Amino acid sequence: MSVIDWGVLVVYLTWLVWDGLRRSTNTDKVEGYFLASRSLPWWAVGLSVMATQMSAITIVGTTGQAYATGLRFVQFYFGLPLAMVILSLTVVPFFTRARVYTAYEYLERRFDVRVRTATSFLFLAGRAAGLGVVLAAPAVVLSSILHWSVPVTVLVIAIPMVFYTSFGGVQAVAWTDVKQMFVVVFCMSASVVALIYGITRDVPLGQAISLAGATGRLQAVDTTFSLSETYTLWSGLIGGLFLSLSYFGCDQSQVQRYLTAKSIDEARHSLLMSAFVKIPLQLLILGTGVLVFLFYTFQPPPMLFNRTHDGQVTAGPYAADYAGLQQRFDQEAEYRRAAGKANDTAAFLASDKRLKDLRAQAAEVVKKTTGDQRYSDVNYVFPTFITTHLPVGLVGLMIAAIFAAAMSASSGELSALSSATIIDFYQRHWVKDATDAHYLKASKVATASWGLFACFVAMFAANQGSLIEVVNRYGSFFYGSILGVFILALLTKRATATGAFVGLIAGMVVVLSVALGLPWIAFLWHNLIGAVVVVVVGLVVSSFSR
Repeated sequence: MSVIDWGVLVVYLTWLVWDGLRRSTNTDKVEGYFLASRSLPWWAVGLSVMATQMSAITIVGTTGQAYATGLRFVQFYFGLPLAMVILSLTVVPFFTRARVYTAYEYLERRFDVRVRTATSFLFLAGRAAGLGVVLAAPAVVLSSILHWSVPVTVLVIAIPMVFYTSFGGVQAVAWTDVKQMFVVVFCMSASVVALIYGITRDVPLGQAISLAGATGRLQAVDTTFSLSETYTLWSGLIGGLFLSLSYFGCDQSQVQRYLTAKSIDEARHSLLMSAFVKIPLQLLILGTGVLVFLFYTFQPPPMLFNRTHDGQVTAGPYAADYAGLQQRFDQEAEYRRAAGKANDTAAFLASDKRLKDLRAQAAEVVKKTTGDQRYSDVNYVFPTFITTHLPVGLVGLMIAAIFAAAMSASSGELSALSSATIIDFYQRHWVKDATDAHYLKASKVATASWGLFACFVAMFAANQGSLIEVVNRYGSFFYGSILGVFILALLTKRATATGAFVGLIAGMVVVLSVALGLPWIAFLWHNLIGAVVVVVVGLVVSSFSR
């Protein structure tokens, strides 16, 4: 990165933190700190809801996945619009009228303290693990650019994020989210322009798009019904629906957002914004990943995008094998480029397959040399393009956008973790009648503690494959079971506290058993399985309990 890029990065991040803290008001009260005194406009809440999802994982992981597999990941979001409509009609008015601080606070009113505590604990476990993955994404980018270790990079990101979350509360989080959304969309759009310019220097855009279609990367919908296939129309509509219902209806990081809105109608509008905007926005990011594939079709591609182990490999016992693979890869890349320019689809596909095989062999050499069996390449694809092909100034802004995305998503989740810890555990079980000042001090300690825990998780998450999949796999262990408890609470009058508690435990046991014992079942179905088991077991047990 040039001096100009560093300047853009430092100025933007400084302004982001300063402006977020400047806009924070009434943070000396618990309601002002955790819920912004229920005063935020619907558009700010809506952008904050989307920003919590559009973390650096989305920018880094989703583009890398689209580079490898194309648009099919968009099916993951097919259930989201319907989920938003359902939640707008049910959960939003219910929680808003209940005047709760956390979603789990209501469960004690409906059932008992056991159910509230267990559900909140599951949220804390799942969200803390997911937060670590959110921090890992920008650490991947910056460690490769700056040649820092991943732990150092994680701390550089986490420290300012913990600072403004601790002092600014949810208002600082929400207003930084708003700025982050505009910057991310601008930077992704600018990247698309740069990619199209680079592609069309060699071939017409239509010809390039047809090549992407020939590889299957433009197939956005797969109508096959298969429990083992992760991304299909049915897994997105059914499994994605249950995941979205749980995430936006039962996850404190999202519930806390629309509880900050001025009214029930404004809270509904904030969710409906995501219903209409999320899929087009996701297509923009996935499309960027496909364009990166086309760009490296006509520009010399690296054999591996993750170059962190280059020194070890070139000095290791398999150096000659790796050099031979590199030579064959460069020759094959030129064959593929020529076939693409000639619009020879058959030759292009054959050459592309050989390149995939060479990449796989190179990755195996890295694993054998370093012993790192979790070595992954997909999260380094887009960062490589950013740092080597974007113009000066835009590189700094794009890195700043990744920084800001990580900080915004992480700060929102940190705020939710802190609120659940203080409201559902500290205030409920240990210190019940303290002042607002006391609870605010405790919340700052909780924020710092969860931030430290997330840093440790992040250090192990960076090489677990596509980060966008990793974070949703973590969540799917918990989301379905949590959703099942809320279905019992809101939609069934016959459910008892014992039934809900036993159902929750049964749901978690079954989901974990399926995940470990039947790994061929795609993780999106875990959400449906967990919800169904909790409801069925909960109703059965309730019929035998008072």
